[in-house]
Amino acid sequence: MYKIIRFFLFLFDPEKVHYFTAFSLKFLLKIPGMKWCWKKLFCSEDKQLETEVFGIKFPNPVGLAAGFDKNASMFNDLAFCGFGFIEIGTVTPKSQSGNEKPRLFRLKKDQAIINRMGFNNGGLTEVIDNLKNRKTKIIIGGNIGKNKITPNENAVNDYLIAFEELFDYVDYFVVNVSSPNTPNLRELQEKEPLKQLLSELMKMNNLKKVQKPILLKIAPDLTNEQLDDIIEIIDEVKIAGVIATNTTISRENLVATDDSLNSIGMGGLSGKPLKSRSTEVIRYLSQKSNDSFPIIGVGGIHSEEDALEKLDAGAKLIQLYTGFIYEGPGLVKRINKAILKRKS
Repeated sequence: MYKIIRFFLFLFDPEKVHYFTAFSLKFLLKIPGMKWCWKKLFCSEDKQLETEVFGIKFPNPVGLAAGFDKNASMFNDLAFCGFGFIEIGTVTPKSQSGNEKPRLFRLKKDQAIINRMGFNNGGLTEVIDNLKNRKTKIIIGGNIGKNKITPNENAVNDYLIAFEELFDYVDYFVVNVSSPNTPNLRELQEKEPLKQLLSELMKMNNLKKVQKPILLKIAPDLTNEQLDDIIEIIDEVKIAGVIATNTTISRENLVATDDSLNSIGMGGLSGKPLKSRSTEVIRYLSQKSNDSFPIIGVGGIHSEEDALEKLDAGAKLIQLYTGFIYEGPGLVKRINKAILKRKS
């Protein structure tokens, strides 16, 4: 059924389809009895699926990655798609329109997406207003970043502002320094600036009566030496964990032609082509750190087997994004059923 719906949706501009889908889901769930139907169709409720990670008990280990609900305007509806948690953002202190359109592209034969959205979001004020309208018990992660106009030497301030303002409205935080779509952002992944950024956030966190988990989202394009630095920094700064991985700037092993890729241009690639590299990063971090911190695995999960592969590599939780777009909400339940089958 979803494949038929997807066929028609994929005839139109990806960004417009995203907003149309959000509107349609909101409209559908207002129909009497529809929420009950969606829960029956897509939600899995079983104690065996509960997973406690960095002090939070997740009802199931399958989450929605950041980027889908940038402004926290959809999470109440997306909760009925079976997710155990939803990550909103990336949120920047001030609103920004992002990069010029078109900026979102499908690679259908590769089951992938290229985006160069550029942290388009309504800023903290809009996001907090939406989070105040929380109608479900869904666990919310807050993915935070810096504004495009903020130079890297002042980036720490943007992250601190976002952390402070969002603190009362999210259950955990994710520091995004790995998007390829904000100029020079990935330079903050270098050892010294990253250590400074995370240290300042942990100082602010430790001043709170009750601390909240802070995670770092990393790029799949890091070398093993850079991953070793990440492990060292986590051990020193004591953040809660890592999300591996963000989108890649690589264009290797794609079915899409060079001409079509050149016409699209720059952007981060997500979807099936990212699956193997994402799993490699998860396995490397898990093994080299002796499983000393939790990892949320994301990248190329389009099936139950893909999800179990991430968990076997060392991930404690997983997130969907492009797989959710290509496979629909049924994928969430299929993954949870596969996890339950393995436990039984």
